[in-house]
Amino acid sequence: MLAPRSSRKFLSYLTGWLTVTGWQALVASGGYLGGTVIQGLIVLNNPDYGYQRWHGTLLFWAIVAFAVFLNTVTSRLLPKVEGLILILHILGFFAIFIPLVYMAPHGRAVDVFTTFLNEGGWPTQGLSFFVGLIGNVFAFLGADGAVHMSEEIQNASKTVPRAVITSMLLNGVLGFGMLIAVLFCLGDITAALESPTGYPFMEIFLQATGNSVSGSTVMIAIVTIMGTLSIPGFLATSSRAIWAFSRDRGLPFWQSLSKKQKLTRETQVHPRTSIPLVSILTTTTIACLLGLISIGSPTALNDVLSLTINGLYSSYLICCSLLLWRRCTGAITPSSNTESEINTAPTNLTWGPFRLPGALGILTNSWACVYMTVVLFFSFWPPATPTTAATMNFSVLVTGAVVLFSVVYYWVWAKEVYRGPVMEVGLGG
Repeated sequence: MLAPRSSRKFLSYLTGWLTVTGWQALVASGGYLGGTVIQGLIVLNNPDYGYQRWHGTLLFWAIVAFAVFLNTVTSRLLPKVEGLILILHILGFFAIFIPLVYMAPHGRAVDVFTTFLNEGGWPTQGLSFFVGLIGNVFAFLGADGAVHMSEEIQNASKTVPRAVITSMLLNGVLGFGMLIAVLFCLGDITAALESPTGYPFMEIFLQATGNSVSGSTVMIAIVTIMGTLSIPGFLATSSRAIWAFSRDRGLPFWQSLSKKQKLTRETQVHPRTSIPLVSILTTTTIACLLGLISIGSPTALNDVLSLTINGLYSSYLICCSLLLWRRCTGAITPSSNTESEINTAPTNLTWGPFRLPGALGILTNSWACVYMTVVLFFSFWPPATPTTAATMNFSVLVTGAVVLFSVVYYWVWAKEVYRGPVMEVGLGG
């Protein structure tokens, strides 16, 4: 809707591919992190544990299977489960924050706010900052999850923006508070970076509790549980993205992927559950297959999972740039506040209930475009120099392969069947 008529079909198609692959990679990323964090917890409690990569893969699969169970067998309870997860999320924050701040020795403010490290061997501190920024960017992914669930949300034009804004504010405040606490309670950073668990935060917790394995285990377990409980939401969003894009005929095998459980010929929606079961199973299968890569090379898996940042931020950038263009050209008119008002073409665009008016909106969109451009540029850089085959960042190759395949598929096949996003409108009789 935001793109010019000459390119809106292709741009919407490309955005769809980037979004689908990005969310698919996010499901696999969450499962992989959960599995390896559990392995790190085992190493902390049992130094004699024989660390094997395939153990992490099995834990990966178990976490994904748990997410599948919540999204299928107990799908009707998923909103309530997500509400419970929110409560646990807030309680878990304080369960870690309070003992960390109370028990750990505190560093000096001058060290926290003025000391910069360049462990990657980059020629300047500024370049080191931007390369290191990418790890933090990962934490901001997924805020658009509610957008892809819009068709299953009542009054989505108001509820979805509120959900996105509330989640960013809540997690932004909690995350910033935890960041400051960890920096003041950092302890021996060299020991943290060389932790046998593979995760520096585990060593930080261990030092903070006076080398108490049991105390740090409880804190790490809370982090692990919170991370595991995020996977059902990732799976729900990823499967809906696949289902919606398949309904638009943008993916191979779209006829099967766009079906929902026990289709009825009239609505193609199960009257009780409305579960896109085929899409859920497809997302699960792809994630589990990606988990096998870590057995051979964790570096190769990380390059594939880089699509989480590259894919999603590229899709954000396309949409945000087009919105900025429409703002600057005045192509979006004020809403008439009628319930029947629907945006269907770039010549008939109206604002929804949520928007930043005038110059403030243009300034915000401009800053977002600059920020995402910087993120994407440095997301293709290796984490340190000198670079070897084992430490090289091949994410540009993976992202380029996805874009190339999608473009070839578009011109060979999808161009003839893809018409852009399908809009289903229910009319009361």
